[in-house]
Amino acid sequence: MIAGSTEPRPATRDELIPPELAARLDRLDVTSRKMFPGALPGERRSKKRGSSVEFDDYRTYVAGDDLRHIDWNVYARMDRLFIKLFREEEDLSVTVLLDTSASMDAGKPGKLVYAHRLAMGLAYVGLVANNRVSLVSFGSTAGYRRFPAGRGRRRVQAVGEFLLENLRLVASEPDAGPNGGRVGFGDALQRAARERTGKGVFVVVSDCLIREGYEKGLSVLADTGRGGFDTTVVQVLSPGELDPSADGDRVLGDLRLSDAESGIEAEVTITAELLESYRRRVRAYCDDLATYCRRRDMKHTLVTTDTPVEQILLRNLRRLGVIGS
Repeated sequence: MIAGSTEPRPATRDELIPPELAARLDRLDVTSRKMFPGALPGERRSKKRGSSVEFDDYRTYVAGDDLRHIDWNVYARMDRLFIKLFREEEDLSVTVLLDTSASMDAGKPGKLVYAHRLAMGLAYVGLVANNRVSLVSFGSTAGYRRFPAGRGRRRVQAVGEFLLENLRLVASEPDAGPNGGRVGFGDALQRAARERTGKGVFVVVSDCLIREGYEKGLSVLADTGRGGFDTTVVQVLSPGELDPSADGDRVLGDLRLSDAESGIEAEVTITAELLESYRRRVRAYCDDLATYCRRRDMKHTLVTTDTPVEQILLRNLRRLGVIGS
């Protein structure tokens, strides 16, 4: 039977992101392979040259250039006309999409708490680097919840309170039937895409174990080749979901299994051959998801909940180019 995790819920922000980890994240930033000029003046260096106050370089004057950008001091010394180039600032939007569906509240260690800690770390990196950060929680009977976009270190405490409240709501909300107040994976990602403030980086934190399939949701966040989203899918699974024998529980013989999402039960006789078949199928499922993402220019990483969160933030996501110095 798939049951909710018995892991204690964090009660303070420091339990979501310890101060020593926060200190290591202070000098990092969310990165993007694309240029996303924002509607507001940003505090990031863009890849574009523009007209901000930060000088970048010179180039030779050509007919038609704006005369206001000529450096007359250089002309006085060299008797040649040069145009001053400036580094345009960029306002990067970062959205963390957090799956809180019933299947996430399972595993040893639990996926739900792990995903909230990872979301806290991602939001922290974005906020202290002065990006516009928002969070979206979906999938549980607590419904679709959004933390509005904001920037700056002063927002870190509010993000922590949002995530802690989210964990309390997910734990306290009663089941309301097969669907209840839940917003499914596909509908939630489509709604988040519509509500975005400009375009930018999206990070989906989910087990991606979606009964109706993940394609409907991820398709709206795929790279269209027209300066669209820069999306990363962080697939979170427990070790026991990749290999049921890893949990140390009895997994052979006659068992009654219950689907955490639908409540449907089935009596199954589990043999060593069936376990091996399961391992192959779940690996194939994860490989298919990775291929789906890669073909749409989205990044994908599979992480297990026995991996320290700091390793995911400081190694895995840096290696993927989601976080950088």
